[in-house]
Amino acid sequence: MAVNRLFLVGPMGAGKSTIGRQLSNVLKKEFKDSDHEIVARTGASIPLIFEIEGEEGFRKREAAMIDELTQRQNIVLATGGGAVLREENRRHLRERGVVLYLFASLDQLYERTCRDRNRPLLQTENPRGKLEELLAQRDPLYREVADMVVHTDDRSIKSVVKEILIRLERESKSKYQQK
Repeated sequence: MAVNRLFLVGPMGAGKSTIGRQLSNVLKKEFKDSDHEIVARTGASIPLIFEIEGEEGFRKREAAMIDELTQRQNIVLATGGGAVLREENRRHLRERGVVLYLFASLDQLYERTCRDRNRPLLQTENPRGKLEELLAQRDPLYREVADMVVHTDDRSIKSVVKEILIRLERESKSKYQQK
C-alpha cells in the first residue's frame, strides 16, 4: 500500500481518532490527532482555549498544527471536526495526502457526543440542533476534500478499518494500471 499520508476528516463523533489509531497500527504509521497535539503543546484543554481565545483563536492554532502535521511522512492524522472550515486547511489536506471523510448520521453523532463535556460547540441548550447545524455547514466541505467517503454508522471499528484498507488497495491498483 503506497499511501504515505492519510488524513481523516468528519464531524465530532464520527470516529476519526479511534479509527485513525487502528489504521496507524495496521499500516505501521505514526498516529496524530490535531486536537490532542494542540492540547499537548499549549497545556490547555480545548474548552479553555475556546473560553480564552474564542473559536477564532483556536482555529488559528489548528491551522498551524494542520500545516505542520500534513507535511510529516508516514502519518495517519485525525483532524478536528472544524478543520475544514479554513480554505488553507482544505488545500493542505487535499494536496498532501489521501483524505477520508468518516460519515455518520446525525443520530449516531448525537449518541456518541451528547455526554462529552470536552466539546465546547455542543455546550448549548440544544446540542442536537447544534450538531445538525454544524453538519449542514461542514458536510459539503468534508466532501470537497475527500478522496473517499466511509460510513461509520452502527459498524465496528474493525469493519470500518477493513473497508478502508480494501478501498485504498483498490485505489492504488487502479492508479498503477492507468500509468
